[in-house]
Amino acid sequence: MTLERLDFYKGKVMINLLARDLDNAVEVAEALDGHVLVGVLTKNYPTVEACVADVKAYMKKLTNVSVGLGAGDPKQWKMVAEVAAQTDPGHANEVYTGAMYCQGALDAAGCTHTLVNCLMSPTGIPGKVKISTGPVSSQGADLIVDLDTAMAMMKDVGLSSIKFYDIHGTAHLEELKAVAAAAVKAGIPVMEPTGGLSPDNVKEVVKICLDAGCERVIPHIYTSIIDKATGLTKVDLAVKAFDEVKSLL
Repeated sequence: MTLERLDFYKGKVMINLLARDLDNAVEVAEALDGHVLVGVLTKNYPTVEACVADVKAYMKKLTNVSVGLGAGDPKQWKMVAEVAAQTDPGHANEVYTGAMYCQGALDAAGCTHTLVNCLMSPTGIPGKVKISTGPVSSQGADLIVDLDTAMAMMKDVGLSSIKFYDIHGTAHLEELKAVAAAAVKAGIPVMEPTGGLSPDNVKEVVKICLDAGCERVIPHIYTSIIDKATGLTKVDLAVKAFDEVKSLL
């Protein structure tokens, strides 16, 4: 897997966000000079084929697309993998167990340009993470493991990105700091803090990751920059968030 197709600002940061439609996606991407991943959510499509068609349409305009679950629904894990393997979209969002399947599907399909993130969640204890984030495992008792173990299991199958969700804005900063440090120690290059991020707090969150030594950071900023009446992502708020991040570099 190579990151060369992803357009990180100064090789360090890009923003992951949603858009109501392709026109909105293009508008936001242009305003952020292409340092953006726009999500296409599998949950919004009745079939893999329908989602693949839209992802390909987006890629003609944006180069890269972030194939997502949709409302964090872990039941969408396999559809994400199937869509990603047919499109090599650049980025795919997966639950912890699904990430391993998705990486294998991409490898089998000869897809070399897609970064798969691996979802782990805060526990309230720095140094410990919850990895039971799949459709079945999330319904049972929490599986909480040491960070080094979680990282080693990712390394086993060649995964390169951690999606740390739900951090509730700035509610889990000490845990985020621990995860970022463990990622650096393990040689996992990408951190994706997610949950409750906004133009007002994204700088603080990204700074923690960069200060820990993370090679690249992809903060996910969703509802805080979406117009609730129209469903459109507000370009001015997306730019504001991006400017906050850019000021760190």
